Amino acid sequence: MERSLAWRLGLSAVIIPGLFALFIADHRSGDSAPLLFLLCLGLTIRSAWELRELLTVRNIRPQLLESVLACVVLLFAAWWPHLSGRGPASSSLGLIGMTMSVCVISLLGMSAVRYRGPGHSMEAFGANLIIVCYAGLLLAMTAQLRWAAGAQAGYLLLGSLIVTAKLGDVFAYTVGRLFGKRKMSPLLSPGKTWAGFVGAMLGAALGSWLWLTFATPRFGDGWTPPPAWATVVYGLVIGLVALVGDLCESLIKRDVGKKDSAPLLPGFGGILD
Repeated sequence: MERSLAWRLGLSAVIIPGLFALFIADHRSGDSAPLLFLLCLGLTIRSAWELRELLTVRNIRPQLLESVLACVVLLFAAWWPHLSGRGPASSSLGLIGMTMSVCVISLLGMSAVRYRGPGHSMEAFGANLIIVCYAGLLLAMTAQLRWAAGAQAGYLLLGSLIVTAKLGDVFAYTVGRLFGKRKMSPLLSPGKTWAGFVGAMLGAALGSWLWLTFATPRFGDGWTPPPAWATVVYGLVIGLVALVGDLCESLIKRDVGKKDSAPLLPGFGGILD
């Protein structure tokens, strides 16, 4: 347990400061966030590939090229108002929605073109749709936090998300390994316990309070931290959402008989993990 925890903390000590260094550089590069766009582009392509590898089981044959193209188009739609300067930040949400509709129709149309007989088309279409929603749509929507409260506060919001979710994950793993006995979902995720759930909520609440209390004044002159109760509630919500997301990924991996989404980072798994 000590080695596993030390490995997790060691990788986090490298990855998280690296992310924040990129965020600082991106903040200085302008409101269009070009460096964040490149990071998200790499993440969506890699995530789509991992999902395609995971879902290529039984008679399911998702199409990698179509899925990746749809994810990239969604990302461009999310960034277009910011790259072009032709609309307010809120216009990205409508553009993402319209683009997603086009992607769904296009994927269905391609399934019709490839149709050769019953038994495969809907399975492949469903897998493609999961890839586009999971690796493209969710990432495009999350990236909008960069502008949700104004460009100056963009990384205050994104930083809160990362710190809150990561501290919740560390607390969940530590408390679960030390005190966990009752399983939350033995069939879906045998490693998760109710003690780990409590640890996740405590860690997320603490991470949210620490970040929003001490980082907020550094983002603008005269900026004051939100009330402590609000930071705790926000942390609990993010902690719960992170846990649900983790269980959703466990559902995918469990159903296809895989432990990790990819052998990318020892102790962590792939980008999806």
